[in-house]
Amino acid sequence: MTGFTTTTTGVAFLMSSMFGAGQGAANTVNIVTDQGVQATTTVESAITGTDQIEAYVRAQYSDTPILIDIARCESRFHQFNKDGTVVRGEVNNKDVGIMQINEIYHAEAATKMGVNIYSTEGNVAFGKYLYQKYGVSPWSASSRCWSDNAVAKK
Repeated sequence: MTGFTTTTTGVAFLMSSMFGAGQGAANTVNIVTDQGVQATTTVESAITGTDQIEAYVRAQYSDTPILIDIARCESRFHQFNKDGTVVRGEVNNKDVGIMQINEIYHAEAATKMGVNIYSTEGNVAFGKYLYQKYGVSPWSASSRCWSDNAVAKK
């Protein structure tokens, strides 16, 4: 039980420390639920440019460099398309953002934690949470890209 409390507290601190800094750009997000219902919402994100995002990812994941490689492989450090919409997976359009967080599997949990996976900050934070909970398995589909880099760096 102590490990759970420590992890939960650590995740809560991680999430709370990543939000509320500065005014961000508004980006439109199109969401399609499993029932086919479409919704559009605006996402505030303080970090929107690809260079800014890459620097942010590298800073947030400095203690877990494999996540930097995964972000590069999954999205090439993109959270938003040129038109301001959130990047979606090429193979699975339910994967969103820098870390390609799958909406079907993780959107509800992220929402309950108060994390917006459609923002740069939230996507990166939830990626860290997934890594702490499951290791690299959520990104196993792209492992041919990032696992070679991880082996080469050892």
